[in-house]
Amino acid sequence: MPARPDPASASSPAQRYAAFRRQQAEDGPALTRFQALYDFSFDAFQREACRALDEGHGVLVAAPTGSGKTVVGEFAVHLALAEGRKCFYTTPVKALSNQKYGDLVRRYGTASVGLLTGDNSINGEAPVVVMTTEVLRNMLYGGSATLAGLGYVVLDEVHYLADAFRGAVWEEVIIHLPESVLVVALSATVSNAEEFGDWLTQVRGGTTVIVDEHRPVPLWQHMLAGGRLYDLFVTDDGAAGQVNPELLRLARRELWGPRPGRGPARFRPPRRPEVIGRLDAAGLLPAITFIFSRAGCDAAVRQCLDAGLRLTTPDEAAAITEIAEQRTAAVPESDLPVLGYGEWLTGLQRGIAAHHAGMLPTFKEVVEELFESGLVRAVFATETLALGINMPARTVVIERLDKWNGETHLPLTPGEYTQLTGRAGRRGIDVEGHAVVLWHPGMDPAAVAGLAGTRTYPLNSSFRPSYNMAVNLVGQAGLERAAALLESSFAQFQADRAVVGIARQARRGRQALAAGNVSCDRGDFAEYARLRKELSDLEGAAARQRSSARRAEALRSLQALRRGDIIQVPGGRRAGIAVVLDPGLSPAGRKQASRKGVRGGGRPEAALPAGSHEDGSPLPLVLTAGRQVKRLSAADFPEPATVLDRVRIPGAFSPRSPRARRDLAATVRNKLAGQTAGGGRDGRGAGQPPGDGAAPHRAGAGRPGAGQSGPGQPEIARLRRRLRQHPCHACPDREEHARQAERHARLEREVQQLEAGVAGRSHVIARTFQRVCAVLGQLGYLDGDTVTADGRRLADLYTELDLLAAECLRRGLWSGLDPAGLAACVSALTFEARKAEDAAPPRLPGGPAREVLAAMVSVWAELSAVEQEHKLAFLREPDLGFAWAAHAWARGKPLESVLGPDLTPGDFVRAVKQLMDLLGQIAVAAGRGTPLGVTARQAVDALRHGVVAYSSVG
Repeated sequence: MPARPDPASASSPAQRYAAFRRQQAEDGPALTRFQALYDFSFDAFQREACRALDEGHGVLVAAPTGSGKTVVGEFAVHLALAEGRKCFYTTPVKALSNQKYGDLVRRYGTASVGLLTGDNSINGEAPVVVMTTEVLRNMLYGGSATLAGLGYVVLDEVHYLADAFRGAVWEEVIIHLPESVLVVALSATVSNAEEFGDWLTQVRGGTTVIVDEHRPVPLWQHMLAGGRLYDLFVTDDGAAGQVNPELLRLARRELWGPRPGRGPARFRPPRRPEVIGRLDAAGLLPAITFIFSRAGCDAAVRQCLDAGLRLTTPDEAAAITEIAEQRTAAVPESDLPVLGYGEWLTGLQRGIAAHHAGMLPTFKEVVEELFESGLVRAVFATETLALGINMPARTVVIERLDKWNGETHLPLTPGEYTQLTGRAGRRGIDVEGHAVVLWHPGMDPAAVAGLAGTRTYPLNSSFRPSYNMAVNLVGQAGLERAAALLESSFAQFQADRAVVGIARQARRGRQALAAGNVSCDRGDFAEYARLRKELSDLEGAAARQRSSARRAEALRSLQALRRGDIIQVPGGRRAGIAVVLDPGLSPAGRKQASRKGVRGGGRPEAALPAGSHEDGSPLPLVLTAGRQVKRLSAADFPEPATVLDRVRIPGAFSPRSPRARRDLAATVRNKLAGQTAGGGRDGRGAGQPPGDGAAPHRAGAGRPGAGQSGPGQPEIARLRRRLRQHPCHACPDREEHARQAERHARLEREVQQLEAGVAGRSHVIARTFQRVCAVLGQLGYLDGDTVTADGRRLADLYTELDLLAAECLRRGLWSGLDPAGLAACVSALTFEARKAEDAAPPRLPGGPAREVLAAMVSVWAELSAVEQEHKLAFLREPDLGFAWAAHAWARGKPLESVLGPDLTPGDFVRAVKQLMDLLGQIAVAAGRGTPLGVTARQAVDALRHGVVAYSSVG
C-alpha cells in the first residue's frame, strides 16, 4: 500500500497538525501511544499490521531482515499490558530469547518481563514472558496454569517451521493455542506468504496477511575481483537488473585464457586481511564475512592478526579490554588458556573476531555486544549468525557460493543468499547496505545475479507426528479427534492444495485417453498392441534371466577359486592376469573349501584377511600383473573367471612386502612363459597358455548354466506366431499406429501415477499418525483411547529419541547408576556428532555405565525393528560419542581434560545443557521422590559447574 504522509514533511504548522490528527484518527489511541515510545516514524506495513492487531485480528507479517517486523510483536506486548492480559514472545533460539528479554526489560522493567528458555527461568509468571517456542509447546501439552490470561503470542522467525528437525513445534503451537489467543507471526520474506496466511485463517480464524518486500536500507550487490570492487548490476538504485558487462567480460577472459603478452587472466581470491583492508579504505566497515567453516573463521582471525591488521584506536582497545574482562570475570583462570582467551582478546582489541557455534557462549555474547556498539568492525562468522541474533552490519561478504553439508558441497539457494545478505544495512545508521561476493576462478556473474535477484523462497512444512506428540494428543482428545487435529496441520494443508492440481491433471489425462484411442481398418489395433507389449515384456524377462544366469555362473566360478590360482580377470579396471592370494569366501564358503583341502600349497586361506560382499559373494584378494594387491568384486567378472594355471604361494608370503610381491609376480610370468615356450597351441600368447596339455578352464565349469533355453521360450514363440497372424500385422501403417499406441500407453501410465499421487497425499498425516499409534499400542504406551502409565511418562519426554528414553525408563536400565553414570548414558540420547567421519570408536566410561550403554543400543535395535514393521523410521541410533566427556565432567574433571580436538568449548557447553534439560525431564517422568528421579536431579547439579554454570546461552 502507498506510504502515508509523514507529518514532519508538511509545509506549515497547521498542515502538520492536521496530518497528525488524521494519523491519530487512523491509528487509534493505543497505536498512537505506542508510536510515541519510538524516535522514528513507523512504516506503512508496520502501521497496517498494528491496526489489524488492535482491531482483534491475528497477523502474519512477511518482510525482509532488518525491516522492523519486531515492532509489530512489541505492539502485542503493549496491548497485553494495557488490557491486563499476558503476552508470550517466542523465538527459535535461546540467544534471540535472551536478547529480546533484555530489550523488553529496558522498556518495561524487570517486574513486568520474564524469561523461560530451559536454561533460564526468570519471573515466569510475569505478564510478558519471552521463551523459546519449545517451552510454549510443552506448556500447551502439560496444561500449564501459566497459560491462564494469555491474550497474545508472538511467533518470531515463524519460517523456522520449515526446519527439518524442529519445524513441527511451530505448527503444534499454532494448532493447540486456545481460540481466544491472537497470534502474531513474523516471517522472513517468503514467496507463499498468502498460502501460509490462508492456513492460519483456517486454523486460527481471521488473520491479516501483510507482505512487504521493500528494504528500508537499499542493498547494493558487488563482486570483488583483482582488488577492485565491481557493481553486480547496472542500475541506479542497486536493485536487480542487467548484469555488469565488465564482469561478463572478466568471465569470458577467464574462460578463453590470457592473450599473448597480456599476462595471467585469472583472478585469485584476495587474502582475508586484504579484503578487510579494501573495505576499510572504501568506508564499508563494519562487515560480517560469512565462511561456512568454524575452523575457517578462526583461521581468518589469525591471518588478520598475523598481517598486523588493526581497526581500533588505543582508546577503543582499552574500552574493549574493560568490557571483555568484566564479562569473563567468572571464568576460572585455569580455563582461560584452554578456551583460547589470549588470541580471542587480542583479536577483539584490534576490532576483529570470529563468531560460530564452537565458541564459548560467553565469548560469543561479548563479540555481539562489541559489534553492536561499533567497537568490533570485522567479524568472520558461520551461517548460524544469519539465523540467530540481531547483529546487522554495513557490509556482508560471502567468500564462497557453496557450502559443505557433511556429505557434499552444495550451492547456496536464493533463500540462503537472501538470509545472509539481509544483515547488510543498519536501519537508522546506514543509508545503504552492501553485499560483496569474492571472485573465484570459473565464477559466473550471471549465476551470482540469479541468487541476488531472487529475493523470496517458499515456506514448506516439515511437520510429522512424533511418539511424544501422539500420547499427548490422545491423552487430551482421544484417537479420533487427535487425528482430526493433525489433519489441520500446514503440512496437510499444503498436501491437499497440491492434490487439487494433481487431480486436475489426472482428469485431463483421462479425457485425453478417452479421445485418443488408436484405430486400424485391418482389425483391433488395441489387441495387437497388447500382444506386442506382452511379447516385449516376456523377451525382456528372458534377457534378464539370461543375464542373471551369467551372473550366477560367474559367482560359482568365484566360489571355486583357490589360493594360488592364476586367473584371467575378464573385465573392470583390473582386467588381465592375476594370482589369487585369498578367495575371499564367506564363512560358509571357507568351511566348504577347508573340507576340500588347501590347494597350491602354503598356509591356509584363513590366515590372510578374508573378505566377502555383504550379500555373501566372494571378494577375491589378488596380486595383479602390475604387482598391486587388490580386492576384486563381482563387477570385475561379467563372465566366469578363467583359471589358466596355478602356483604355490610360500607360507611366509606377505602382501605388504614389495619384494614378496615382485618375486610372486615373476613366478607367475615364468610359469606362463614356460608353458608357451616353443609356441602355444592355437597360436595363443602368454595370456592364455594351454597348461600341462590341458586347455584353460573356467572355475566351477560343468554345472548347469545359462546355455539351456529358458522356460519362457515356448511362450515367446507362440506370441510371435500370434503376432504375425494378427490382421493388423499386415497394415502398411502398422508402425505409425504402434507409435500412437505407445503414446496412449505412456499417457495411461502417467495418469495412473497421478491418481496414485492423489491417493498418497490424501490424509498422509493421519496415516502416519495411525502408524505411530500402532507402534505405541504394540509396545503398551496406548490402549485404544487410553494413555497407559508408561505412556504418561513418555508424554513428559520431549526429545528426538523420546520412545527410546521411555523404554529405558520402563525397563529400569538406568536404575542403580550413580549421577555421573546416568549423565553418561542419557547423553547418548541428546548428543549427535557433527560429522559422520567422527564415528571412530568412542571413548566410553568404565563400570556399569558401559554395560547400560550397550543395552541401550540393543533396545534401540528392537524398537527400530518394530518401526520397520509399521513402515516408520523415526529413531536414529544413539550416539555414544559424548558419554565419556559427560561422565568425566559430572565427576568434576577439569575442562582441559574433557575437551578434545573434535569437541570445542561451544559444542561442549551446548551438549551439556541439552543433557541437563533431558535429565530434568527424566526426573519428572520418573517421579520426584523416586531413586531415579533423585539421581537425575543430582546429575543435573553435578553437570552445572565451570564453563557450564557461567555460560548464559546454550
